[in-house]
Amino acid sequence: MSWTRRSADLLVAAAMVTSVAACTADSGGGGASCVAQYTYQDITYQGVGNVKFTLGKKLGVVTAPPCEDTGGLGKSEEPVTTGTAYEVDGISPKVAIAIGDTPKTARFFAVHSGSELPPEVQKLIDGS
Repeated sequence: MSWTRRSADLLVAAAMVTSVAACTADSGGGGASCVAQYTYQDITYQGVGNVKFTLGKKLGVVTAPPCEDTGGLGKSEEPVTTGTAYEVDGISPKVAIAIGDTPKTARFFAVHSGSELPPEVQKLIDGS
């Protein structure tokens, strides 16, 4: 599979694995959707799909900022979404965590540097 195709598949999968409430564009058309992002201990993570991982111990609470692309609500009117962070075996929580209401529903999230994923995450995706 080509790198471009794999990247496109990852982006689509990441958009589908969000546990943040979906935000939609206004009826004026053409607006963007919110990205699945959470913050844990001042580190921001984005959803990554198609990653096989082993869940570790419970870490604590994550927060997600309110979606600001739909207009109409002020920042103080929309609550911050929260979830539970879990370790991912073999990867530092500074690189990736799993997030979900329960261990069974936890999804994989990683830090991003531009369009690059950390090597540890890419290794899991590649199955190496």
